[in-house]
Amino acid sequence: MPQSEDIHSKMEDVQEKYLEQKERLLGAIDSAKTILSDLRIFNRDSWVVRYPQLRDQSAEESTPVEVSTSKAPKRKSIRRSLSFADDPTFQTDVVLTPARKGMARSMTLASIADETAEEQSNEEDEDRLVAPSDAADFHVFRLDLKLGSHGSSSSPAALVSQLEKASIANLLDDRIGASMNHINKLRQRVEDKSSKVLVTGDLNAGKSTFVNALLKREVMPVDQQPCTTAFCEVHDAADNDGKEELHILKEGIPYSREDESTYTRADLSELESIVSENENVQQMLKVYLRDARSPTESLLSNGIVDISLIDAPGLNRDSMKTTAVFARQEENHFTLSAKEFLWNASNEKAYLFIVVNKYEQIRDKAKCRRLVLEQIKQLSPRTFEDAEDLVHFVDSASAFQKDSQSFENLESSLRSFVLVKRAKSKLTPASTYLTHLLSDVDLLVGANAIVAETELERALEDLNRSRPVLEKMKNGREALDESLEHVEEAGSSRSRMRTKEILNDALVRVGQGKLGVEVSGLNMPSYPGFLGIWEYAREVRKTLLTSVDIAVKLAEDEARKITSTGVDKVFQLGEDHLPEGVERSRRVFMPEAMFSTDKLARKKARRQSGALLAGGVYTLGISLGQRPDMLETTFFDIFDVQHQFRIHFSDKSSEEEDPSLTALSVASVGLGALTMVGGKALGVRGVIEGIVRLTDLLGNQTARKWAAPVLGALTIGAAVYFVLELPSSIPRTVGRRIQATLVKENEERVEDASFVEAHAGRVGRESRKVLRLASWDLRERFRNAMEERGREVRGAEDMERKARKAVEWFREVEQRAGGVRCAVESIAEA
Repeated sequence: MPQSEDIHSKMEDVQEKYLEQKERLLGAIDSAKTILSDLRIFNRDSWVVRYPQLRDQSAEESTPVEVSTSKAPKRKSIRRSLSFADDPTFQTDVVLTPARKGMARSMTLASIADETAEEQSNEEDEDRLVAPSDAADFHVFRLDLKLGSHGSSSSPAALVSQLEKASIANLLDDRIGASMNHINKLRQRVEDKSSKVLVTGDLNAGKSTFVNALLKREVMPVDQQPCTTAFCEVHDAADNDGKEELHILKEGIPYSREDESTYTRADLSELESIVSENENVQQMLKVYLRDARSPTESLLSNGIVDISLIDAPGLNRDSMKTTAVFARQEENHFTLSAKEFLWNASNEKAYLFIVVNKYEQIRDKAKCRRLVLEQIKQLSPRTFEDAEDLVHFVDSASAFQKDSQSFENLESSLRSFVLVKRAKSKLTPASTYLTHLLSDVDLLVGANAIVAETELERALEDLNRSRPVLEKMKNGREALDESLEHVEEAGSSRSRMRTKEILNDALVRVGQGKLGVEVSGLNMPSYPGFLGIWEYAREVRKTLLTSVDIAVKLAEDEARKITSTGVDKVFQLGEDHLPEGVERSRRVFMPEAMFSTDKLARKKARRQSGALLAGGVYTLGISLGQRPDMLETTFFDIFDVQHQFRIHFSDKSSEEEDPSLTALSVASVGLGALTMVGGKALGVRGVIEGIVRLTDLLGNQTARKWAAPVLGALTIGAAVYFVLELPSSIPRTVGRRIQATLVKENEERVEDASFVEAHAGRVGRESRKVLRLASWDLRERFRNAMEERGREVRGAEDMERKARKAVEWFREVEQRAGGVRCAVESIAEA
């Protein structure tokens, strides 16, 4: 009785242990699936997960790195060169530490590992979950990125390094998805409660009786004749909607309970007749039974593992037929006798559950037990070591009797054996797969964590470099605009004022009968004499107009110098405000292109090195010496009556003179004439006054007698005037008329009030146009540079956020994977 209690207690412990392992494994599977799902989402939405490749270094470097301390035995690590298929340029040395109990398969930079190796403790190699030889490679996530003959890495196209990151990420995503599907299948397999027990042995060994004893029902036909040829697989009726019935499977058609075309229904009472009537036909039968016992006592449905019993034909009935039937049962124990069966089975299965039936009928039970155990020791040593639980001597016929302790012990041991075997066949493979999967996760997230940290460092470096530049540009943008506006305004104003100075001086000189500007090669024409006085006036006009043209060109040259200085200031502002790395302007300022009216010349200048220029248009004062309307000579160029009237009579227009002619008047005219002749000076005013007075005089009878002397005096004075005054008065007269004509012409043409203002405005606008173009170019470069720096900063900030998030996420995944690994380790250790 105590032995029975121990067996039952042991079975309960096995059941409890199995359930605990199962729950832990299911939790680990769910956690691993969540990790894979999160990794897949992270790969798609947040971070392109890179696929690492680890290569051996040189022979000297590829050997394990041993670091010894005084407190711990030598630690073995693996040094590898880390790179990525989509970025062969990225390469760094890392140190791998294979996964051990409670620890992940770690990956660290070689420099960091070398510094910290002496501070780390060591674990023995036998504690490693993944062998050191496999630590540097993937198990589940392995991608075939090799090309060439036989996948040779030495072939020209060995590595598809040209694949984009997204392409490899998609391949990795597919592999993760396949792993998730496999995990789902593993979960279904672990959750599956069904398990099959094949009852086999020699003919007449009591197999059917043994099955009935386990079922506690007389179901299987019991016949002393060796005629049973059918495989009867017994299931709980709960699998058939609670109905007890028999399904006769049709040969060659996969069985499906939902598809009645794959089987034939029959009543349980027909089982014996069906088996006996088809003794030469190998049949597959599904038997659905209701077990009235409680789940703790039921073998078919106990809430932990639902066992299906298979009553097989005798092993030594017909070797060929038995082998074929076993093949259909997915077993490969094809023997002619129990001994041969045990021998072959022990080569594939470490443990076998052996029942020696009809033991009560043996007289020398001790000898039987000894001989059987000796044979078992030879055939299956591991079974012999655990013979107390795996080898049972019973009599199935007595199992229906109450207090059949040996059979109850057998039944409890069988349940324990099924649970243990199930743990090894279903829980262990799932644990192994999870171990490899987590190892791959460690390698993947470890490598990507290194990449993320590298990207984070790079992003911070970019921010430290670009952000101050951007802030400086933002703070200096307003100052740059103000400086450019000041340069434009100063250059334009200076050109305008300088033009006014030059042209005002020139017009004053021209009004005085002098050249507007003194330049070599330009002189006033010489007086040819009275007979050439008309041509003389024309040449004087042309020379004075030419001097005005030269004055205008001189003002333009001054504007070119001022503008050139302004352009240099703009370029210097570019040097002061544009950051390093920004291409400076390649435009070349061509002063000669300013004020140009030749379109072809301007186009040519524009093509040369991106010349900076601003074109002129037809303007006032250009080529005055070639304008026919300005060269036209009139009588008033020789004698300007209007000017003389303005000088002599402007102040006397309101005065009234005595019209009566007296002797004094006549005397004054004569005296004036004599004065003109004697003084060699005959002014226009004097001439006019003389003429007026002479008219008054001739109207007086008293003065007629003085006409002849007066006319003579006038004639003499006029002759002297033409001889002595014309060479100097004509330039002044022509100059005054030119000055007056230009002022009148510009008042009619432009808004400016004078010739000087017109040209000052034109020159100022031309200078402003050039400076504005240079300023626009600098503003555009500054704006583009600031936008580029802004994009760099935003890109670096975005990369910083992504990289920081990735580092934190990968480290979190490492911790989560470590928790799952602990659960898997606890299953392996249990």
